[in-house]
Amino acid sequence: MVRKRIAVLLLLCFAAVLAAPVCAAEFTAPLECRSAVLMEASTGRVLFEKNADEALPPASVTKVMTLLLVMEAIDAGKIKLDDMVPVSEHAASMGGSQVYLKVGEEMAVEEMIKCVVIASANDCAVALAEFVAGSEEAFVAQMNARAEALGMKNTHFENTNGLDDTVTNHVISARDIAIMSRELIRHELILKYSSIWMDTIRGGAFGLTNTNRLVRFYSGANGLKTGSTAKAKFCISATAKRDGMQLIAVIMAAPTRDIRNNEAKQLLDFGFANYGVFADEGGAIEPIRATGGVADFCPLRCDGFSAVLEKEKIAKIEKRLDLPEFVRCPVRAGDVLGRVIYECGGEVVGAADIKAENDIDAIGFFGLFSRILGGFCLKG
Repeated sequence: MVRKRIAVLLLLCFAAVLAAPVCAAEFTAPLECRSAVLMEASTGRVLFEKNADEALPPASVTKVMTLLLVMEAIDAGKIKLDDMVPVSEHAASMGGSQVYLKVGEEMAVEEMIKCVVIASANDCAVALAEFVAGSEEAFVAQMNARAEALGMKNTHFENTNGLDDTVTNHVISARDIAIMSRELIRHELILKYSSIWMDTIRGGAFGLTNTNRLVRFYSGANGLKTGSTAKAKFCISATAKRDGMQLIAVIMAAPTRDIRNNEAKQLLDFGFANYGVFADEGGAIEPIRATGGVADFCPLRCDGFSAVLEKEKIAKIEKRLDLPEFVRCPVRAGDVLGRVIYECGGEVVGAADIKAENDIDAIGFFGLFSRILGGFCLKG
């Protein structure tokens, strides 16, 4: 009798475990850094945060915004990668990490970008800023304007490189670093250089070693920017990609370099172990009837859809169409006529618009008369 009761209790416990809802993955390891964020890049979904909106000194992680504006200036045709950048006295005077530019020296834009990305060169950051905007002050104004446009609510820049011995309010939050990092890595040239461990400039005469040790020791690491000063402590925006998912881990004000790197790895490990990207490319779907138009059917196209989900949910995603049986004309290409709804266990995880692919004009009197006449002729 006792054995039967124990067996029944075990079965009830097992059934309760099976019936219990699956909780979202949760990062529980203690972090010594002051603030942190883990973000998936394609969607911007934040997977973990700690004091994410606290404005703190970022040190050289500042250069993420500097590089973003330089890349956007290239995209806009304002400067070219092979343009030669002259070095001013102000740029050459920068301390900290540098490539020891000399006043009057010239270096190509692409070479300077490489120096900023790999070696965190303060002198190159200033030289590029002056080349793009005419002065570092004008460039900093552009940095703040771009931060506002991106929705970076807890950011204020005072220089282009993050040196903070003379600044009074040069700060940014972990969330804002993730936002600008996400924007920067849309530019493939940046990831090309941020994933390099060692390189050279000046025809091989000067060596560059990446300040981000994760690109050498962490699988999938492809960037992005480190920073450290006595005031900021140790900071990083670490990017890594595995199985098609690009993550951004931001650590601010860690007490040591090793703690910073280890905590960034912990966040990335958590993200890759628990999350994945569900993607549906969309495309043409079966047409629906069109009434009152010059055509009987309306061709349809569905937008693509992607979402970052817990891994166990991805295989369970189902989709259904929310679409009327017919559409009244006129219809214009791009008109939203319905949605594809993506669900997991009855929970909606997202939706994509279904749009008309072509214009269909309303049928006029003569068109309708011709159609009716044609019908009679076919019957005859």
